[in-house]
Amino acid sequence: MQRPIVSEPPTVTSDGAYCSIVTTPLAMAATKTFRHQDYELICSAKVIDSGKFVPTLVVSKQVWPTRPRVIAVQKADYESEEVAIDAAYTQGVEWVQNFG
Repeated sequence: MQRPIVSEPPTVTSDGAYCSIVTTPLAMAATKTFRHQDYELICSAKVIDSGKFVPTLVVSKQVWPTRPRVIAVQKADYESEEVAIDAAYTQGVEWVQNFG
């Protein structure tokens, strides 16, 4: 496992979610971890060949059973990491509301 090269302390977003950011060197992916209700949403943005970003989402329940689930995010290429991570976060909140 790669060690993070950039790690920021957790912050609280305007909707009360906890958020932390980690960037890894080789994957060139930024990751933010949010807490929404009893779930942890791990939202990432990976760079693709065209210089755009694709979002990824992993949802993990914070109480037993805690098995993480990779959730399919709507296919799209985004101009920045932040926009891709926001798209993954929105999809994660929607998943928790519908299936959590």
